[in-house]
Amino acid sequence: MQSHYDSELKDTVRYLGTVLGETIKSELGQEWLDRIEQIRLDGRASYQGESSSSENLKETFRDLSDKDLLTVGRAFAQFLNLGNIAEQEFNSAMNVDASMDALFEHLDKAQLSAENVHKAVSKLNIDLVLTAHPTEVTRRTLIHKHKELASCLQSIHQESLGEHERQRVETRIADLISQAWHTEEIRSERPTPVDEARWGFSVIENSLWEAVPEFLRELDERLQKDYDVNLPLDSAPVRFGSWMGGDRDGNPFVTAKLTEQVLYLARKRAAKLFAQDFDRLQVELSMFDCSDEMRDVVGDSNEPYRALLRPLVRQLTATRDGINDFLAGKNVDQSQWISDNDELLDPLLLCYDSLCKCGMKVTADGLLLDTIRRIRCFGVHLLRLDVRQDSERHADVLSEITRYLGLGDYAQWSEDDKQAFLLRELSSKRPLFPAQWNASDDVKEVLDTCKVIAKHSKNGFGIYIISMASEPSDVMAVQLLLQESGVDWPMPVAPLFETLDDLNNSPDVMRKLLSIDWYRGYVKGRQFIMIGYSDSAKDAGALAAGWAQYESQEALVKLAEEFDVQLTLFHGRGGTIGRGGLPAHAAIHSQPPGSLEGGFRVTEQGETIRYKFGMPRLAKRSLGIYASAIIEAMLFPPPEPKPEWRELITKMAAKGRDNYRGTVRQDEDFVPYFRVATPEQELGKLPLGSRPSKRKPQGGIESLRAIPWIFAWAQTRLVLPSWLGVMRAIDEVKAESDEKVVAEMFSEWPFYRSRLSMLDMVFHKADPRISAAYDERLVPQELAHFGKALREELSQSIDSLLKLTGQPDIMYQDPEGKESMNIRAAYLQPLHYLQIELLDRIRKAGDDAHNTSLEQAMMVTIAGIAIGMRNTG
Repeated sequence: MQSHYDSELKDTVRYLGTVLGETIKSELGQEWLDRIEQIRLDGRASYQGESSSSENLKETFRDLSDKDLLTVGRAFAQFLNLGNIAEQEFNSAMNVDASMDALFEHLDKAQLSAENVHKAVSKLNIDLVLTAHPTEVTRRTLIHKHKELASCLQSIHQESLGEHERQRVETRIADLISQAWHTEEIRSERPTPVDEARWGFSVIENSLWEAVPEFLRELDERLQKDYDVNLPLDSAPVRFGSWMGGDRDGNPFVTAKLTEQVLYLARKRAAKLFAQDFDRLQVELSMFDCSDEMRDVVGDSNEPYRALLRPLVRQLTATRDGINDFLAGKNVDQSQWISDNDELLDPLLLCYDSLCKCGMKVTADGLLLDTIRRIRCFGVHLLRLDVRQDSERHADVLSEITRYLGLGDYAQWSEDDKQAFLLRELSSKRPLFPAQWNASDDVKEVLDTCKVIAKHSKNGFGIYIISMASEPSDVMAVQLLLQESGVDWPMPVAPLFETLDDLNNSPDVMRKLLSIDWYRGYVKGRQFIMIGYSDSAKDAGALAAGWAQYESQEALVKLAEEFDVQLTLFHGRGGTIGRGGLPAHAAIHSQPPGSLEGGFRVTEQGETIRYKFGMPRLAKRSLGIYASAIIEAMLFPPPEPKPEWRELITKMAAKGRDNYRGTVRQDEDFVPYFRVATPEQELGKLPLGSRPSKRKPQGGIESLRAIPWIFAWAQTRLVLPSWLGVMRAIDEVKAESDEKVVAEMFSEWPFYRSRLSMLDMVFHKADPRISAAYDERLVPQELAHFGKALREELSQSIDSLLKLTGQPDIMYQDPEGKESMNIRAAYLQPLHYLQIELLDRIRKAGDDAHNTSLEQAMMVTIAGIAIGMRNTG
């Protein structure tokens, strides 16, 4: 029986597809529309297993010119975009309150006291850090059109819509789809880090600015209604950070000058948005009655609230315009700019208190409260910018200065000697860097970044993250560089533990650090630690990485308790399974008990930002999912793993690691196979993000970033990094273990169950037939055995998972998720066969050939498949 979800969403997708078809017909004629429709029908039949339809696709594409292949690619990429928009709009409309409903239903059943609920809510600290470095493939100009289209779909689904209004909305939909079809979907140049930052600002302006206060209002109302508990006026349960313009690890384009530009641009956008809010407030707050405290401030004005707010509107406008002039190179007096949250908060809180005292609480709790909450969430800096840099770059600075001072080479010293030197300098009253020292360009760049931090308000920054941190000196080195550069506040410095060895060693590193008296004084009872998901999974496979992440977090939580330090774990997740991606609820509930006490901080990457926060209703829903999952996890923490569970998962992880590395690292055929069976080499030409695809331009697989590594395998539907070696390891350990214990792990331990749930999702996105089609055309005979063996393991892994979970089919427990992929699959299928044809043509043409249509068509298929798979990197 067809579900309501299935039928209604399919109707919308079909409608949008028909409108796109009419657009194509109007430009290219009926013959082209008929051709594309036949390709779509063959794609659907091919997905359903009809080999003759797959052959039809191959033959059709073999006979088309390069230019015609581009047209077909664009059509199906657009179909997939429209399908995604339809699904996002449908989900935001159907499920916007579902997460909140589920939370309060759970709380009601548990019969918790108001005090317990209040404690959990007061600890609610959701810190979402927007990142753009992964493979966000959609241009900003198209994102705007898609947002407009989603708004039209919301309107057209209203039952009360009159015939005339419906016709007007349908005309607008046709207009937007035509605009998108006639717009180049692929950037001609890579975005700059400033472009990425502006994209992040736009997400806030167009979605989160509205969604955050709406979400907090609903949470507050539900708490009041069910538990007589209020969100305190000074609470900030949701905050946003950013890496866009601050993440310089492996990105030579993020310079100190650029970081400063992004800081100013963020303040400019915040000033613009708050100027609009304050202007609306001063229009609405026309009342005469006010408190004595307010009267003391404003005097005898007949409109006391306006008297207080109007100067702030002018000051915010002056800040916005002044920053614009400053960035244009003009001399500007910055003393009149709004620079601190309290400059806005104090007047608003005075207004709030006055309105409540004068019997106008209903007005106080309207737009005024929304604006107060926006200041708490976003502030005058809009986002708190994180800074990230590789540990090696900091060590290079210290090596250069110690050599200059005749002290030897810091890089060659033992860890003990490094720590002794750093502690000595951190406690010294004299500067380390002499005025006449001419540092090298690379060293100067690191120091200039620290000087930018010193120059700007601490409220504009989040934390300083050190990539590839493996020793206490890696952290202390940054603290010394900040101190020497004039940073007079203890900026949180977070080591990023990302390889398997780093994760395993992280408790020892942190114990050494927290045992240093000076260090404990610096952190003042608050420690941030970032857990890397991408590189650990690339290093050791999904299962070993997942267990190492769990164990390290567990040990770090206990260590923080021992040293009486509040620990905030920062999760560097991506959208894909191979980069730690999980549905938010499952991800949070699979963490060790106690790991949320210091708040929940997580990266939100390029394409998942759009899928979670791209529209106000979607954003409100996503915030509700996070809040409900965190509150539930704090009130009903998952169990600690029993010793027998721990023993089994440790064995599984070790075998999974060996299985994965045996293929990826030790099999001499792996790299040659990877290079020819996936579009990894062609991916480097796609202008996706501002960072290079490799950390070291001349490096091999080991230097390839985790993002394009995942992306390449997703394109061929083998999605290998997410499952390779996992079920084989589980089966091997299960065969020699107590069945009762294995069953108990599955039924009682969220961490283990979440690993299997991830595989369930992965296996639904995997398609061995598509992978085989790539191999058949692109892989030489001497390597054909390799892909065949991988697909055999994939099939065996799927069978093993179904046997273990007792499901009759993949995604049996998530029919909506399954149908979501099925709806897109018919449009995805032609793009895969089209990409195979393009790869064959491009590679036969060789490096010297330059064919604009072929290259552009290749980029369109890469982007289209990424859109259809719904996660790229």
